[in-house]
Amino acid sequence: MLHLLRKQIITLLIPALSVSAATAQVELNRPNHDNLQYYFGLTFGYNNSSLQTSKNPRFLEYDSVLTVEPGASGGIALGLLGTLRLNKRFEFRMAPQLIVGGSKFFTYTLKYPMPGEPALIKKTLPSTIVSFPFQLKFNSDRIDNFRVYMMTGLKYDIDLASNSVARNAEDLVKLKKSDYGYELGLGFNFYLKFVTLSPEIKVSNGLSNIHSRDPNLKFSNVLDKLQSRMIVFSINLED
Repeated sequence: MLHLLRKQIITLLIPALSVSAATAQVELNRPNHDNLQYYFGLTFGYNNSSLQTSKNPRFLEYDSVLTVEPGASGGIALGLLGTLRLNKRFEFRMAPQLIVGGSKFFTYTLKYPMPGEPALIKKTLPSTIVSFPFQLKFNSDRIDNFRVYMMTGLKYDIDLASNSVARNAEDLVKLKKSDYGYELGLGFNFYLKFVTLSPEIKVSNGLSNIHSRDPNLKFSNVLDKLQSRMIVFSINLED
């Protein structure tokens, strides 16, 4: 009986000691990083952007367009990061970035197309945005070389490809140059030997109406409010 009991104890102790040894062997990378008052980094991202659309109340009165549907497309983002430590849990971060691509588009079904004009027309709105997000991060406890964080904040965007001042043309949908909105996100810090690698996903939504409506343009007058919507997946590299 004692022999069997001793054998079972040894069988249980070996895995426990192995786990303990493995845990003890974890090398803590950059242990003083979280005590830095501030630090900087780079961000590389992919975004999927679209427009939330509301039709003009007089949509049914117009006889040129039968239906209009918004669409989404992808783009890339490149930017800088500057983080200020507030306390153990909270950090303030600025993340100016250039967002290239992510064009918006609409698909129109014409009620009475002109001779030679297709009944289904797609209108693409190019977009090159300079974005200025101001974010507040909430950090979890660090577990070895890993940490989770949540983020919220406000942003101000400038669309360098805005056509709001373009001359009237029948095929235009004009977008305003500036926009503001909010952001919500989740990220993960992986502490490597010389850098912190942080994959992050966030929702970035505009609050303003960026449609510069012109009642004289058939592709614009059927629309009322347009608000930007964006989902961004990014990789952050921080010193």
